[in-house]
Amino acid sequence: MTSISKLMYSGTGRRKCSIAKIILKPGEGTLIINTRNGAEYLQYNPNHLKESLCPLILLGLEKKYNIYVKTYGGGLTGQTEAIKLGIARSLCIINPNYRSSLKLEGTLKRDSRVKERKKYGLRKARKAPQFSKR
Repeated sequence: MTSISKLMYSGTGRRKCSIAKIILKPGEGTLIINTRNGAEYLQYNPNHLKESLCPLILLGLEKKYNIYVKTYGGGLTGQTEAIKLGIARSLCIINPNYRSSLKLEGTLKRDSRVKERKKYGLRKARKAPQFSKR
C-alpha cells in the first residue's frame, strides 16, 4: 500500500434496493454524491442530510473527512440509509475503537427489510381482489 491509498477508506452500505459505495478521505467535510453536492442530491432535505451524516456527527468528525459517494437503485430514503451504513462501516476501518459507540447507536445495523414479492391470484403482495357474494 502506498501512502496515498492509506488515506482513503472505503465502505459499502445497502438498504432495500439501494447500494452506496463510500470513500472517505481526510479533508474539510464536503459530501459529494454521484458527482453532485450532497445537499443538492438529497433535495436540501435536512432530515436526509442529518441521517446520512449521523455516524460522523455521533463521533464529532463531520469536519474531518471528505465523503465521496456512488449510489444507485431505490429511492432517496433508501439511498440515505445506505450512505449512513457505508460511512459507519468505513469509520470502523479507520479506528476500531469507534465500533462500540456506533454499534450502541445502531448505525452499523443492516436493515434487512425488503419489498415482498407479488403473489399470483392477488393484486399486490397481500391485497386480495374484492370479494363479491353474488
